[in-house]
Parts: sequence; structure tokens; C-alpha cells
Amino acid sequence: MAGRLFIPTLDLARLLPDLCHDAPLITAANLSPRRPVSQIRLEGGSVRLSPVFWGLTPPWLTVLDHAPHCARAESLESRYMFREAFAARRCLVPVGGIYVWKPQPRFKQPFLITRVDRGPLLLAGVWCRYHTSLSEHADSMALITVAASDPLAPLSDRLPAIIDADDAACWLDPQTPLPTAKALLRPAPRELLGAFPVSRRVNDPKNQDPACAHPTGPMLRWSDQEI
Repeated sequence: MAGRLFIPTLDLARLLPDLCHDAPLITAANLSPRRPVSQIRLEGGSVRLSPVFWGLTPPWLTVLDHAPHCARAESLESRYMFREAFAARRCLVPVGGIYVWKPQPRFKQPFLITRVDRGPLLLAGVWCRYHTSLSEHADSMALITVAASDPLAPLSDRLPAIIDADDAACWLDPQTPLPTAKALLRPAPRELLGAFPVSRRVNDPKNQDPACAHPTGPMLRWSDQEI
């Protein structure tokens, strides 16, 4: 599950040279669900960066606390909540990392999962649009999760699906056949990601200082014997 995101300033132009900015990238040291976040989607034939509410709010939803911030890849086509969005409204959320918590005897140790080269990650999501009084943002989205790969499974059994920049156009295009789009939802290559422990300050979403994402130990990656 993805409960918090680390979003520093990212050089998205290197990943997506044709990206148009409707608004600046929303950055945050410790972003929790039901907050604004930036999404990338295909609109009017252009790939655009725009703000969105993190928590899928279809037209019939009446309680904001019920807005799911994640959707399981395995149930996208079977659950009414996500089926239509997956078929026609797919998006990407650019981040620098994902916070997870590893249980310890007396507490849960937070870790930040990032690319081993600390480059941007493009997380798969679905979005919907409607008029509502629940949020000032008319658009909302949920991240899509898949089973975590073996090296990171001790930290979290599920993680957001990561879409390679080369597959971004295919993922965003609503004309892409659903089996092709679903095939992109797979665990990240084990050599792509690493994780390092961070301060327990990240436990409180009110803490937004850079210390939340500062390593308190070495990065652990797939070549290490144990995470």
C-alpha cells in the first residue's frame, strides 16, 4: 500500500520531453492521501501535468473519507469503482519515492523506497472527473498497486505499479487495448529500486521538512542479503 509519497523537484522534461504544464509540479516531503498531487495524463492529444485530488471520488460518492487512494491491479476490471476509469482514464503520478513502514518489536520503522539512482518514478493511476462539493479539485485519482518484488516484500506486500517512461504513452492512451495496459502493471525490476530507513518524523503527516526523507542508514537493494 502507498500511504505517503516523497515528491521533490523533479526533472520531468528528461523523461517526457513533450510534457505540457498546466500548473507547477506539487512538491512535498511527506504527502498523505486526500491532498492535492500532480498527475500526468493525455488530454486533447497532449501529455499534460495538472493538479488532482489523491483519492478517487466518482460522482456517486458522498463521503470523502471513503475515497480510495489505491486500487489493486487484480481488481481493476471487476470493481465498479475502478472499471470505467481503468478503461478510459489512466494517469501517471511523478514522485521521488514511496514511504513504507517495517514492523519492529516496539515500533514500525519507516523506509523510503526510491530508484537506486534517485531518479523520478512514474506511478500508475486512474482518475475521474465530476462536479462536487467534496473537494475544490474537480479531478481525483487513485494509485494502482501490485505485489511487491521479493527484495522489498519484507517492507510492504504491495507497492504502486511503476510505468517506465518508454511505456508512458502506451499507458496513457485510452485507445491502448486493456490487456496491453494491464500487462504494464507488474512488480518493478528488482535492480531498479532500493530502500533506506528515514526519521520517524515521517509518521506525522504534519511534518513536511526535508528531514522526513533524509536517510538514517545505508540504502538497501536487491543485491543485499536482507532488508
